Amino acid sequence: MNIEHLSQMVNDIANYFAAEPDHAAGVNSVADHLRKFWDPVMRKQIIEHLHAGGEGLEPMAKEAVRELERRQTAAA
Repeated sequence: MNIEHLSQMVNDIANYFAAEPDHAAGVNSVADHLRKFWDPVMRKQIIEHLHAGGEGLEPMAKEAVRELERRQTAAA
């Protein structure tokens, strides 16, 4: 999938959860959403994009992708 589109999708999800008063809970909610609803290939692509600098990702989106990767690594 197009990485610009994936980045925009993560940013949109992060913007939705940015209203959460507890920032950490918002980040966790974004990571949960990515884990539950994104195909493994999409998750792999966005993690690789973050490692390549994460151009276009907003700060909360970057945090969520890092959290997603942390969880995937811990589960492996």
